[in-house]
Amino acid sequence: MTIPVLMVLLFAVWTILLLVLTVGVYRWGSVFAGKAQLIDFRADDVKGSDFYKRAMRAHANCIENLPIFIAVVFAAHVTNSVSAAVVTMSIIVLAARILQSLVHVIFVQTNTITFVRFCLFFSQILCFFGIAFVVLSETFTKTV
Repeated sequence: MTIPVLMVLLFAVWTILLLVLTVGVYRWGSVFAGKAQLIDFRADDVKGSDFYKRAMRAHANCIENLPIFIAVVFAAHVTNSVSAAVVTMSIIVLAARILQSLVHVIFVQTNTITFVRFCLFFSQILCFFGIAFVVLSETFTKTV
């Protein structure tokens, strides 16, 4: 298994852990404490504490970005474009995603915290583009 593929796998594991340890704990805790019923948790009408709402968004952010990460790493893998740059960028994506999720869930959202989250998100976007650029440039170099 290449490091970028491992980073994708760990991103998926992080997404599951984030769901279970935040949203899951909140929901089951509310149900077992008698504060809510199972039917009270609607995806289209999120109600609950600020922590719960942040946890829902942090998990959704992971779900939204995982397919992009899979796509660029898959492209790098099948074209044998796994260079040191691709490895580094894939590690940055996972580290930034974990930090972004933690900042999102743990801290009350202020302008400063939102800026930190944005910087972590933007670093992932740059890495997605970077991996895609490496794959495309190596592919075109090989075919020309």
